[in-house]
Amino acid sequence: MTVTDPGIDTLAPVEGLSVSLTDGVLSVTIDRPDSLNSVTTPVLAGIADAMENAARDPRVKVVRLGGAGRGFSSGAGISAEDAADGVPTEIIVEANRAIRAIAALPRPVVAVVQGPAAGVGVSLALACDLVLASDKAFFMLAFTKIGLMPDGGASALVAAAIGRIRAMRMALLAERLPAVDALAWGLISAVYPAEEFDAEVDKVLAQVMAGPAVAFAKTKHAINAATLTELDGALDREYVGQSILLAANDFREGTKAFQERRDPAFTDA
Repeated sequence: MTVTDPGIDTLAPVEGLSVSLTDGVLSVTIDRPDSLNSVTTPVLAGIADAMENAARDPRVKVVRLGGAGRGFSSGAGISAEDAADGVPTEIIVEANRAIRAIAALPRPVVAVVQGPAAGVGVSLALACDLVLASDKAFFMLAFTKIGLMPDGGASALVAAAIGRIRAMRMALLAERLPAVDALAWGLISAVYPAEEFDAEVDKVLAQVMAGPAVAFAKTKHAINAATLTELDGALDREYVGQSILLAANDFREGTKAFQERRDPAFTDA
């Protein structure tokens, strides 16, 4: 993690995460482009730390959460070897802490999604207050393809945005949802042409920066309190369910099949 402002020098360096504070904008960028910004336990912990720190720093007016390169985040970086050895549940704990910190932050958080957002990457984006996407972006809850269930609060965040039936479709069928369709469904805030994306994001950030910070904080709190009443419960349920699934044979088969580019042979074991 690179820190470019002394006001956030209490944040511990994290490989694969870049944090900078410039003119009131705290940029938190997952910087693992070779894996489409897959997240590790330390990266998720670093995101949570940055959000918690921002809540205590009056200089932060808005947070920009994004990914380096051509993607937002491909989700948790779990290989077939990791699955065979057993995946520690700490990654779920830190993902949940990051989601809670984004939702609780009394500043607007803007997700900048220029490409794929998959798995817990979808959760990170939807925990934000504004989700801006390029027309090249897509959203995908790919968990069931490898024998897992949505986590990071996705069972609450997705359903709160688009309703139960569409959330079930995303979660059970694990289809790619293009950004244009995600906007039509109400999953995200706006879609812009890829060639105009950066400029449009800057416009939105400037608009938020110029707005009433206290009014924004109270608005965010009120809307989240009214619509995300099940977020804490969802995080707890997902932790229990995912902990069981991570130890199951189907998860090991699912990750191996994904690596070998074949259909998995699930046995419900």
